[in-house]
Amino acid sequence: MVHNLDDVDRGILHVLQGNAREATAAEMGDLVNTSASTVRNRIEYLEEGVIRGYHPELDYEEAGFELHLFMVCRAPTARRTELAKEALELSGVINVREMTTGAHNLHIESVAVDSDTADETRAGLEELADLEIVSTQIINDFHVQPFNHFGADMVEE
Repeated sequence: MVHNLDDVDRGILHVLQGNAREATAAEMGDLVNTSASTVRNRIEYLEEGVIRGYHPELDYEEAGFELHLFMVCRAPTARRTELAKEALELSGVINVREMTTGAHNLHIESVAVDSDTADETRAGLEELADLEIVSTQIINDFHVQPFNHFGADMVEE
């Protein structure tokens, strides 16, 4: 089901992307010029498909995971989803992206406390039949921002 988003929906999504934990319905209502009850109703509607969840943004290094790795892999198209799910079950793997185009169709992100545990995760991936690791890189840092088409212009700050 595709949701037809209006300006209020996009404004709410913009605020949630920036600070979902602390933004209250009343504050969001003020920012997008509507009532808190409308904001709560809209969020409930958006949670039926547009909002997939609320997750903390972790600093893995601060949590003791010194290594943050990005592995580009190749998998047969027919097994891509199955291998993505199997990869997610391995210790240290935090996300897997399935690509629909190109030969490098699985991108796997993992964290590890040291090089030995990073090697264990990599070995687990190598044991998955039909999965080939093409390259491994260490992530120094990553940067995230709210998608600006979700109502940045609707929020009155």
